[in-house]
Amino acid sequence: MYQETLLLANPNFSYNMPTVMITFSKLLSSNTQWLEKQQTSILSAASIITVATIASAISGLLIKRYLLSLFSATPVAQEQLEAFWIAFQIPDMMFQLIVLGALSAAFIPIFTSKKSKNLQEAFTMSSIMMNTLLFIFIMIGLGVFIFAREITVLRTGEEFKPHQIDIVTNLTRIMIVAQFFFAISNFLTGILQSFQRFIMPALSSIIYNLGIVLGVYFLSDTMGIYSAGVGVVLGAFLHMFIQFPLVLKLGFRYQFNLNWRYAGIGEFFRLMPPRVMAIGASEIRKLLLGFFTTSLGNLSFLNMYLALNLMVIPIRFFGTPISQAALPFLSEKSEEKDKELFKKLVLRSLHQIAFLALPASVLLLILRVPVVRLVFGVVDFPWAATLVTSRLVAVVAISITVQALVQLLIRAFYALKDTRTPLYVSLFDLLLYFLLCGGMVFYLNWGVMGIAVATTITAFVEFFLLLFLLNKKVSGFTHQEFWVPQIKMVTASFFMAVFLYLPFKILDELVFDTSRTIELIGLTITTGSIGMLVYIYFAALFDIHELKLITNLVYSFDKWSKPLAASKEVLLDSTSDADDLT
Repeated sequence: MYQETLLLANPNFSYNMPTVMITFSKLLSSNTQWLEKQQTSILSAASIITVATIASAISGLLIKRYLLSLFSATPVAQEQLEAFWIAFQIPDMMFQLIVLGALSAAFIPIFTSKKSKNLQEAFTMSSIMMNTLLFIFIMIGLGVFIFAREITVLRTGEEFKPHQIDIVTNLTRIMIVAQFFFAISNFLTGILQSFQRFIMPALSSIIYNLGIVLGVYFLSDTMGIYSAGVGVVLGAFLHMFIQFPLVLKLGFRYQFNLNWRYAGIGEFFRLMPPRVMAIGASEIRKLLLGFFTTSLGNLSFLNMYLALNLMVIPIRFFGTPISQAALPFLSEKSEEKDKELFKKLVLRSLHQIAFLALPASVLLLILRVPVVRLVFGVVDFPWAATLVTSRLVAVVAISITVQALVQLLIRAFYALKDTRTPLYVSLFDLLLYFLLCGGMVFYLNWGVMGIAVATTITAFVEFFLLLFLLNKKVSGFTHQEFWVPQIKMVTASFFMAVFLYLPFKILDELVFDTSRTIELIGLTITTGSIGMLVYIYFAALFDIHELKLITNLVYSFDKWSKPLAASKEVLLDSTSDADDLT
């Protein structure tokens, strides 16, 4: 991988790795052939990615709980853990911009098209793309490694302590190595998904989390918080390693090649900029979050980070899967002159997402304290931190539904072959977030709660802007077809909140002893069930069509199987551990 000197001297030089060096295919026994199974439709691929997303999200929360159990006993330990999560930002930003942006925008469609004509040329092209991006990654990585301290000081506020700056600097340098492995691994993921193999890439994200646990478990006594950084490197390596056998079995052979004139490379770089800019806006927002929270001190970043991790779970469960499943249909209907079917499909999908996301938002809003305690409430996690995190969860939970709906609206623009509008909206949203956070932190003195308010306000602004602009393209999204069902669901959610809050307070004070975990779980399940029954009752009372969502989806899956199987749409699963802090 590190033959850049030789490659620069002769860009046309290539070297095929001998297959006799390591016969990776032997690692796949007959008992594991299911790992190689080809998914023949987007429905099956989306199902695997959805299950993997849920498993990865749950395992990610468990890892955060595990780290809190090890690094919450003292304020210094908590500051070390906060520094660890801040250290993620720059290495992950490098990966997101340099690698993931290129993969999602260009690599898979170009590779898929090329392999249908000449498989070996497609593999050669993939090696050139990989080499090019890895070379860029290494050059930038060397700069970040050398100036890690200066970068850390620049992007953290004055309340960030000197020992935390030391930890972030060292961990940033360590985790650059992890992102290098991720860069290779995501190319392997792209190749596998181009061959419609989704199981192994899905499992790799879970193996990544396992690697972190192993690193922390075996090294925390001797290395402290740095064991988590080593665990990230180990997890990233395992994420890469377990995909190699199947990729090699499909015929891929890595080549030392930097021939930038090779067919397809020019198109690859032409398709990258819009996607990279869109990702860049999201990454800058994460850096702003780090700056404003570390300017406040008092573990504000740690509390906000945990709150946002809870917020994104319903979005990933409800917003993303439905949006991904709808994209092939939206693309198909957008080609028709009459956009009526396109509009109806978007409206129906928006209603389905809202129907699922609204009660999740209410549950997280009302049950915020028990949820935070169950997920993050380890023995040494301070009660004060639990309360602060819970208040932040209450504020950001209000925006869950609109953030889930934005997932679909963006894909609606993509289906219309409009990638600029979502980009412009995201850039405006970024500017608004910066101004709101700055005003609330430095002028209004709202503290970390102001950042949560800014997060919620910008989420609503982004949603209404996208909805308004989509209505300009395809009229009908600001009419009663959209608002009447949405108002019905919001009203049902309001009654759910009212009837959920009362039994929650009564059972909390008179029935359950919430100092015990088992009774805390009992309180959460009991009151959550009451809330969902109330939501279902009012949904039936208001004749909300989406109440029949489950049976309709089962019917739709069977009905959609043929057009999905015929579609060439490929889903790219982001394997980065950077939680979607939106």
